[in-house]
Amino acid sequence: MLKEITCIVCPNGCEMEVEAENGTLISVKGNLCPKGETYAKQELINPQRTISTSILIKGGELPLASVRLTKPVPKREIFHVMEEIKKISAEAPVHAGDVVIHQILGMDSDVIITKSVDVRK
Repeated sequence: MLKEITCIVCPNGCEMEVEAENGTLISVKGNLCPKGETYAKQELINPQRTISTSILIKGGELPLASVRLTKPVPKREIFHVMEEIKKISAEAPVHAGDVVIHQILGMDSDVIITKSVDVRK
C-alpha cells in the first residue's frame, strides 16, 4: 500500500511517500531528516496527537484559560480526551503550568494551563 503523508515533526513539513505492507513499513521517500521516517512508522502503527483547547475560569479577569496536553495521546482517544476536558473548570487565579487533570484517562499525559488568569477585580 502506498500512502502520502505530511510530516509534522519539524518546520520542513516534508511531503512523504510511504510504502507499507501488513502494517510494516517498507520504505519512506521525501523526508529531509531522519525524524520523517520515525514519524511515518508511528503514523502506521499508533498515530499520536496532542490537543490545545480552553477551559472555563470562574471569577477570573478572563472567562477562559488555554490548556494543552503535556504528551501526545493515541489519535483514537482524542474525542474521549476532549469530553473529559469539557467537564472541568477552574477557580481563578490559575497559572501557566498548573495541572488541571493529572494523567487524563489513565494515560501518561496531563492537562496543563498555558495562560495565567488572575482574579477579577
